[in-house]
Amino acid sequence: MIELQQVTKRYSVGRNDQFTAVDQVDLTIEPARLTVLKGPSGSGKTTLLSLIGCMARPTSGRIMLRGVTTSFFDAADVTAGFDVSGLPERFLTEIRRRAFGFIFQQFHLVKGISALENIMLPVYPCGEDWNSLRNRAAQLLEQFDLVRQARSPVDWLSGGELQRVAIARALINQPLAVIADEPTAHLDSRLSRELMERIGALKAAGTTVLVASHDPLVYDSPLVDRVIELRDGRIVAGQDSA
Repeated sequence: MIELQQVTKRYSVGRNDQFTAVDQVDLTIEPARLTVLKGPSGSGKTTLLSLIGCMARPTSGRIMLRGVTTSFFDAADVTAGFDVSGLPERFLTEIRRRAFGFIFQQFHLVKGISALENIMLPVYPCGEDWNSLRNRAAQLLEQFDLVRQARSPVDWLSGGELQRVAIARALINQPLAVIADEPTAHLDSRLSRELMERIGALKAAGTTVLVASHDPLVYDSPLVDRVIELRDGRIVAGQDSA
């Protein structure tokens, strides 16, 4: 579904403080599997996630995406795959909305508005029929046992409820892949295990999940299909779980 070919990301190119965050990475993300990027702080995990999720462009190399329906590629491109590395930002924006759901380290929910409104936010710019969007959000609220919290401002919610709202928001656009950056960083052990159970359920339902984490509760989970270890921007190990 997602293939990286010799992908490199450098910052401050041509300056004295130039550094390489991701260095000549070859990687294939298989569909309907849970893949974890493991490594210490500064290993390149978050940068690699941002490249895969079309939030940044590589300095060199290619990122191939398959199975995404867009307004600017035809059916043949969807099947064969297309290189998203050099697309203009307006195209990348559409790909992000159609292909990916994001779970951020601190969730980044919008304070002062309700759980329901937070869940619906990513799809507002797409111009979808409001009733259709509202019905899909209601289904997610029910799926994650959030019906009673639907109208509550997220400021009032518990840690576990915030976690579930963040996952529901990531699913509102019915993405092909969910990308999570250190999702357990601010959770206790109980909530971290609950999060992994929910991520495992997404995988079981056919969603591709990619997680960056240095938390053993994540990368040692039996739900994980593959662990990719990074150090200094390079893949140093990658294995399938038994």
